[in-house]
Order: sequence, then C-alpha cells, then structure tokens
Amino acid sequence: MSRPNPPRPAARADTDSAGRHLPVMLEQVLAALALRPDGAYLDGTLGRGGHAAAILAHLDQHGRLWLIDRDPEAVRAAQSSFGDDPRVQIHQGSFTTMLTAGPGAAALDGVLLDLGVSSPQLDQPERGFSFQQDGPLDMRMDPQHGISAATWLAAASEAEITDVLWRYGEEKASRRIARAIVEQRALTPLTSTAQLREVIARAIGRGVPGKHPATRSFQAIRIHINDELGELDAGLEAAAQALKPGGRLAVIS
Repeated sequence: MSRPNPPRPAARADTDSAGRHLPVMLEQVLAALALRPDGAYLDGTLGRGGHAAAILAHLDQHGRLWLIDRDPEAVRAAQSSFGDDPRVQIHQGSFTTMLTAGPGAAALDGVLLDLGVSSPQLDQPERGFSFQQDGPLDMRMDPQHGISAATWLAAASEAEITDVLWRYGEEKASRRIARAIVEQRALTPLTSTAQLREVIARAIGRGVPGKHPATRSFQAIRIHINDELGELDAGLEAAAQALKPGGRLAVIS
C-alpha cells in the first residue's frame, strides 16, 4: 500500500495557492486612487511591485508612474520588472523624497503608501525583521544606511530601550525586557534574532495565547531603527504638496 501524500500547508494570507505574493487590499487601493488612464501616480513603498503592476494596468501610454523604495532589493526587482516601461521611473530612497524624486509639487493625481515591513523582507532571515527564523539582528529597510538593531541594542541605555518598547510596541513588560537585554549583553553581544527572541521569552514567559512574546518588541525596535513614524510625518507632508488639487492619497496601515 502506498503512503498517503502529506497535507499541503495552507497558503499564507498574502500569497496565492502557488505561493506568489499578493498585494494587500488591492481592490480597495485601486478604488481609493480613482485611477485615470492618463494620470500621474506614485507608489512610495514599492515592495515587490504588486500594487505598481496593477496601477500600470490601468494607465494608457500617457499615464506615468513613479516608484520609490528604501530597500535596494525592491529597487532591483522593479528595474527587472518595469525598467523597460517608458511610463515608469524608479528611485531608491524614502517616500519623503517624493517631491524631488517624483514630478514635483502639485503634479500627482495619486500617491500610495503601504506602511511597515513587507512580506519579502519578513521572509528573508538575513534581513533580521522576523523572530520566526534565525538571522543577523539588522532590521534596516535600507541595509546600506543607518545602524542595525544589534548596534543600537549594544549601546542604548536601559531607559531608552524601555521607552522604545513601550512607545512603539505598547509592550507592558518593557522595563523587564529592557533589563534582561542589558543583563544579557553584558555577558555576550546580541547579534542574532534568535538570541533576542530567547531573551524576551525568558523575561516575560509565554505572553498572550496565539502571539509570540517577542512580537511587540520586534515591531517596536524595527519602527525605531527605521524612524518609521518620523518618515510617515514627513511623507504625509510631502504628499500634501505633491498632489494636485483633488488628488488622492491611499495609505495602508
């Protein structure tokens, strides 16, 4: 008798049955942008280009799309996918630069921002965003600039770590976790996601059922390392200046 095939794992919410990445809230984004075939649009958080491809599908030869991302890997992927399209311009950097990287003030019909970390970034252990797999403790959207999470945790005071965990993760055990990090780094440097995950788990135990105890802390440290809230403030101000009167801003949070 032949052995039955093992059950296939369920597809992730952000992938199709073949494992291909699906852009988040695609239909809602397209409706919110109210796309015009000859319009000028900017995707300030390119990711792997799912939203960009859908926007392009609605544009005619007169339409234009500017693509921006801090992640050099996202930019390389976009150049491969869209680099030959004369309607597209691609720029590596923060969406806060949209006034200079895009067509200028009052020139865009729509802007899209998809906040936070992307699925491809989470899926790469070497980026250090996820505690699910072991990898270097980095967490930078752009690995070529700024300091890594490991570097920050090696030097930050206990009070500063506490503040970041509470402010950006609403972590109730922020003081306990910060103290555990400081005690552990005195024994050995924290350089991997697995090390940090275990320090947090030992500090606070199991946490909320169904949620790993490191979830809030990893989120908080990532937001701090990438200044995500500061970027959002500046990006919203830039979008207000870059959009035409009546232009649309769509933000996924």
